[in-house]
Amino acid sequence: MPLVYAGVCSHAPGITGRADQADPQVRDAFYDAFDQMRLDIAASGAEAIVVIAAEHFANFFMNNMPSFAIGMADSYEGPIEDPGWLGISKFRAPGDRDLSQRLIAEVMQTVDVAYAEEWMFDHGIAVPLHFLTPDFDLPVIPVNVNCQGPPLTPLHRAWALGEALRRAADSVPEKIALVGTGGISHWPATPDSGKINEAWDRDFMERWCRNDRKALLDYDDLGVYADAGQGGFEIRTFIAVSAAADGAAGTVHFCEPIPIFAVSCTIASYQLS
Repeated sequence: MPLVYAGVCSHAPGITGRADQADPQVRDAFYDAFDQMRLDIAASGAEAIVVIAAEHFANFFMNNMPSFAIGMADSYEGPIEDPGWLGISKFRAPGDRDLSQRLIAEVMQTVDVAYAEEWMFDHGIAVPLHFLTPDFDLPVIPVNVNCQGPPLTPLHRAWALGEALRRAADSVPEKIALVGTGGISHWPATPDSGKINEAWDRDFMERWCRNDRKALLDYDDLGVYADAGQGGFEIRTFIAVSAAADGAAGTVHFCEPIPIFAVSCTIASYQLS
């Protein structure tokens, strides 16, 4: 069954944890865009959601840092952070071990991935799920791309992962929605936290909407670090979704800086054929 949905969204912890401190008008418009994303995924008929994220040393650390990992469990717990801080209560999200195993086996034909039967969701997945599957009625398959511990996953390998995920999704009978989550520019846990490079973000999303492989892979990590902070390394998750969209054109539904959330909050999707 062809991939039925491909999109990206922000996952900053402040989106839920500091909601009361944001400009209500901008915050509510962002939340409305998240809700429309939820409705679009439901309208696609998706039977499972694959979430590509950059988890933040919650499950993988420098003693074991895979370039890619895919969850293979029947359920996942979260958030790993304090619920009061994140603004999300403890939950158990459904998985689908059998579907995960079939997807992993197909991805492995071209891309080496680790797999995990235990996975605690941090804000990188918990925040998107809070909006996209609030009733936890859709199986979740988590995918991690190493955007944290150098040497980082090369951008062209993130593209290869996206291509492999598309092939895997197209090979199974279940309808699959694919969502990448991340930055874009941000400087988490630094004195510059709250800084946002709006011009850089808009340029990146323009490349993303064109699904311009050459332009998306033209970034280098030193340049990203200087212009978009260490949080900017999470463009890998967006790039993987671009590859999975296989040349489709994209639309930005919302992209506005919300400083208390420390990021240009973004919702975008591709028009799959």
